[in-house]
Amino acid sequence: MTLSEIKALDAAHFLGVFGERNPVCFVRGEGCTLTDQDGRTYTDLFAGIAVNALGYGHPAVTQALIAQAQAGVLHTSNLYYVEPQAKLAALLCAHTFADRAFFGNSGAEANEGAIKLARKYFYAQGSGRYKIVSAHHSFHGRTLATVAATGHAHYQAPYLPLLPHGVTQVPYNDLDALAAAVDGETAAVLLEPIQGEGGVVPAEPEYLRGVRRLCDETGALLILDEVQTGVCRTGSFYCYEQYGVTPDIMTSAKGLGCGFPIGAVLATEKVASAIAPGDHGSTFGGNTLACAVSLAAVTELLSGDYAARAARLGERFKAQLSAIDSPFIAQVRGMGLLLGVQLTDALPAATLSRALLARGFVAGTASGNVLRLAPPLVITEAELDAFTDALRAELASRA
Repeated sequence: MTLSEIKALDAAHFLGVFGERNPVCFVRGEGCTLTDQDGRTYTDLFAGIAVNALGYGHPAVTQALIAQAQAGVLHTSNLYYVEPQAKLAALLCAHTFADRAFFGNSGAEANEGAIKLARKYFYAQGSGRYKIVSAHHSFHGRTLATVAATGHAHYQAPYLPLLPHGVTQVPYNDLDALAAAVDGETAAVLLEPIQGEGGVVPAEPEYLRGVRRLCDETGALLILDEVQTGVCRTGSFYCYEQYGVTPDIMTSAKGLGCGFPIGAVLATEKVASAIAPGDHGSTFGGNTLACAVSLAAVTELLSGDYAARAARLGERFKAQLSAIDSPFIAQVRGMGLLLGVQLTDALPAATLSRALLARGFVAGTASGNVLRLAPPLVITEAELDAFTDALRAELASRA
């Protein structure tokens, strides 16, 4: 089909939640290179919104998909034991603070599960603690519960009154505001160590450490949403390690499946012990195919020390971007290979993203007029250099 034919079908039959999309349809991928229907190639600096950590066509992912499909078992349900599920849970627990893992199909499901787990923890103690405190400009998902936890009014407005009751937001990186909001009815504080959708804004180290102290003092649980920051992207396996802060519950998705849908809730034994059979579940969550692919992908990411690679390339890339002399760039921030270029009001990020696409580079955007960059972790220095040159040229053409 031609792109115009695909667009016509989409306009006629697909629910219009994405509006007018970027005018391209990718049909092939290899490494960090995507190819459209006309044979034009693009260098990907966005990885499907930080999902394709191993890029496109990586042997570890491809072989796991093929092998499990050829075995003929894609899904059996959680009424039976699932070998890749057990192995993946063990691998994640071995390399994080967690003692237990549960798998769903997305980051939103993971955050929904984390909220339920926090409430069940206190319910099991006979406590009435139920409130969840999150941050302004956060993003935690699209379900009703995770929309309530997401600190963007425009995401919440169509679904008022919000569900569940008792979810509020306070300013990010403001410990005093958080302390004023946490009380004896607070079950958990839910935060991203780096706000991705909110503009690629890292938590200040003293803030996150202060949040941990506040939770310890008040008895509230700390949930870290590492859906976007996890799985080697920011320079460690999970971002919390770089802050020296250990959560009680953590969520993961995106890079966890390197393109295959999977999400995870990770928790300490203390918290997880509150769960009884039937308290939570999923038909598709943790299915054989998803876990087989994730197990292969995570094994490759760990064995290949991609966290160190992300740290090294990210530091170099950030320095290059910061060195661009342009009136349109206000700041470059982020960690590892999750970076945000804060633009001035004179140049909308969406406009710059489309211009870069025309130059053969895929980049994303984030709230607050930010160009968001989250390339596959297999990206090369030469590919990053080529993007930096293209960005510099595009900005110079507009000066």
